[in-house]
Amino acid sequence: MRCDVKTYPLTIATCAVYFVVGAALAQTPPSGTKLIENPLYKKECAKCHGKTAEGRHFGGPSLISEKTAAASVEDLRNITANGKGRMPKYAGKLTSEEIEGLVQQIRALNGK
Repeated sequence: MRCDVKTYPLTIATCAVYFVVGAALAQTPPSGTKLIENPLYKKECAKCHGKTAEGRHFGGPSLISEKTAAASVEDLRNITANGKGRMPKYAGKLTSEEIEGLVQQIRALNGK
């Protein structure tokens, strides 16, 4: 079987694009995913805020509360990125897209 030299690099480039897009989609939870189902929440947040986001005694506060619901998107983004009190900063650990996704899921959890 003869392989056309011009199509071989195109085939490799196409496969590489599919691989990169597939890897990116595998790491980003679907937009309809609930906060407590998000693998990122489970890994980084649940240890303090609890598996159900209702907070933990001696841990992080509930993410389902009037105070959280009243917080602006910018406030939630800032607290997540830069930390506050005992909350560590995640700006170096998470991408801005991951932080934004968590903020939007926290808002959705509070009916916003």
